[in-house]
Order: sequence, then structure tokens, then C-alpha cells
Amino acid sequence: MKPISIMLSALALSMASSAIMADSAGLPHVISQLNISPAISLPNVSPMNSDLANRGAYIARTADCMACHREDYSGGVAIETPIGNIYSTNITPSTRYGIGNYTEADFKKALQKGRAPTHQLYPAMPYPSYHGIADADISALFAYFQTVPPVEESPEKITKLPFPLNIRTLMLAWNVINVPSTENRTGLTQTQQRGEYLVNNLEHCGTCHTPRNLTQGLDKKKYLSGAPLGKWYAPNITPDNDSGIGRWSENDIVTYLRTGMLDKRAYAGGPMAEAVAHSTRYLSDDDLSAMAAYLKVVPILKTDDYVIPIDTSRLPNPVSSSITYNLIEQKDYLAQAKTSTNAHSNNDRNSSKALYLAACGSCHGVDGYAQPDARYASIVGLSSIRRVKPDALINVIAYGAKGALNTAPKMPGFEKELSHAQIASITNYVRINFGGLPTSDVSAADVKRILK
Repeated sequence: MKPISIMLSALALSMASSAIMADSAGLPHVISQLNISPAISLPNVSPMNSDLANRGAYIARTADCMACHREDYSGGVAIETPIGNIYSTNITPSTRYGIGNYTEADFKKALQKGRAPTHQLYPAMPYPSYHGIADADISALFAYFQTVPPVEESPEKITKLPFPLNIRTLMLAWNVINVPSTENRTGLTQTQQRGEYLVNNLEHCGTCHTPRNLTQGLDKKKYLSGAPLGKWYAPNITPDNDSGIGRWSENDIVTYLRTGMLDKRAYAGGPMAEAVAHSTRYLSDDDLSAMAAYLKVVPILKTDDYVIPIDTSRLPNPVSSSITYNLIEQKDYLAQAKTSTNAHSNNDRNSSKALYLAACGSCHGVDGYAQPDARYASIVGLSSIRRVKPDALINVIAYGAKGALNTAPKMPGFEKELSHAQIASITNYVRINFGGLPTSDVSAADVKRILK
């Protein structure tokens, strides 16, 4: 392998960061007080801890630490990369297995430069974004981690990459090119500055939503315009009306970040569901509003994966006003629909409607409205099924999805149960019947290409 190829392969590790540079002296950038929405409480705030540590607990949620390191910070979560899995580490204050021996200076260097006391970190830990975290927030975060119960064991699995990718010092050259991952803009209001700090640094939104350059760092010219993410695709979140979220109001953005849902438009799944579950639903109303205000003024970028405008006249109506919460009524209606479909299709179990009813109907309902009260997601009108590219829908059908709330049932994947042709058939059925599209011609070859 040529030296440049070795370097580029190593740099590909940066694609693994989980699914947001600031002046630490500016008041908008520093979390100065807890302002939690009355609708939700922060579970890791304790009256036994100092105000500084409790502020750090909020910052830990804002930085989405738990999505990769688990709720107890014990680590061991597999982060997929093109060259193998990187496993998160124990970041509890265990002196043997965690970061109990870290000084605050060590902690700051790890967050901002990806440098642990004994080794270089891989950018699966999003230090290119954390590079801009304010010193005051780092101090609070460090104080909080001193209060976390230590987990006195190493994760079951640790990162073992093949030579030469196991040479972590290769990341030093990568850092010169790609750290920091963003730059501050001028001309923003104080609220927008606060939103910029949250989006670019603590929440590190660009880690998932910004495409990569040749070195696998963030491509700043395509900031937040959408990017592939393993089995998922993080969509364009610039304010473009067609391919981004330009038609969303600031209140829509706040609602989505708080709940993971936006009626007839969006439902968070995969990495975004994790971000909502572990992080954004805990943010204060002021902080969510700041993020929304900033996202409305980022540079508009149009991509070819636009959302087809919704035609409400083509969307189904619920069969009754009670079916979305009456389990018996929905069960009986599903049985009737299956019987009717089999009769009309001569028991062809591979007809598109029969496939949908068999694999999807018991959760999402015959007409797609499901049972939201029981956390089964309505899929009528969702933007993910109205995109020109069907990749997101196909991946959900094949690999399943987990909702943003712990009480939401996990959707199973059907990759092993359904053929590529059957997945294509369900995809077309859903896009036409619940997305309101006039046509959809996804083929088995399309499914094979996307899943590959």
C-alpha cells in the first residue's frame, strides 16, 4: 500500500463519529445556568453535587456523551467505520479503567485535541467539533465526571485495528488539516451565536450532517447538506426549501429536537433517535430555540435528494376517529384487510399490499396511522418516504429503527426475512399510499445497491 493510501485509510476513521469553534469569552457560548423545560427533568442532576457539577451534567447531555459511552459511561459501544469497529472507552472516574487519573488539563486536551495522556484518540470521538468548547464548560463537565459512579471494569471489547491503522500517531497529521471542523461566522445575533456554539461544538451536528472531504474531514463547503452514515443517511438540514428544512418553522425545529417527531413530516430513527433520546430532549427551551434560530440562517445548499411536495389529497384518511388508539378495532380491521387483499389477489402473498399488511400492518396500521398513543409511529406523509432517493426508507425496512423515547417499541429489520424484490415492493407501496406520490419504481436492483 502506498504511503498516501495508508494515510487516507487511517483518516477514514473520522467518518465514525456519532451523531456540532467558539470564543470562550463570549457570554452566549457558555452555559451559565440551568434552564430546563418544565416538560422534562435532567436525571443526572443531584442536590448532593455542586452547582458546577450539575451544570456539567447538563453539558454532558448537550454534548451527547451517553450515545457513545452508555448511560453509565462504561463504554464498549461499537462505532462503525469503513475499516472496522471502534469501541468507546470507559470514561467514569475509575483510576484503573477510566479517566480517574486525568487532570482537568488532561481532560481538556482529550476533548479539544483528541490527545489522551498516553495516546492519540481516533476522531470517532468528535474532538474536531469539541475543539471549540468553552473553557468554562469544560471545567463544569470535568467537575461532573468526578461525581459519576466509577465502573471498575474495562469494556468487553476494545479497538483493534490492523496495521498500519493501529498507529494512532497518524492522526496528528490528520488533525493539522481537519481541526477545528468549523469556523465562527460574523453578523449573528446573540441568540444565533449561542445556537452556532451548540450546533457546531457541543451537539456536533456537522459530524453526521456534513459530507466528508478527501481526507475524511468535514467538507466545510458543503456544511450541513447531508451525508451517508453507515446504514443511514443524515439529511440536508440547511434552510433549502426543497432538499433541506427551509419549510420548517423555528418552532417545528424545536418540536422535532424535543420529541423526535413532526406530524406528517418527520420521525427520528437511528442515530438521530439516539441524539434526541440522550441529548436534545433534555435541552432548555432557550437552547433549542437558539439552535433553531441558527439553523434558519446557515448558508442554503440545494442537493439532488429533494423532498417531493406533499399532496394531501392523495393521503389516506383514518378509517375511524378511534382506530389510532383502539387496539381491538385496529386488530379487527387488519384481519379484514388481509382477508380482502388475499381474495382480490388470489392469495398472492407477494402482492405489494399483502406484503405491507404482513410485515408492517400490525404496527403501522392498515392506513399508516398506527397507534401514536402506544408509540407506534404514524408514517403518513413523512418526508423520508417522499424523498427522490428512497435510501432512507429502504434502510429502515431492512435494518429496523429505534425511536427517540425509551417507551417507543423498536422496529425490527426485515433484511433476512424479505427478498430485495419484496423490500422494493413494500417501498413502492408505502411511497404511493402513505407518501402521496403518484408513482414509485424502486426495483430489486435498487434495493441491492442501496443495502450494499
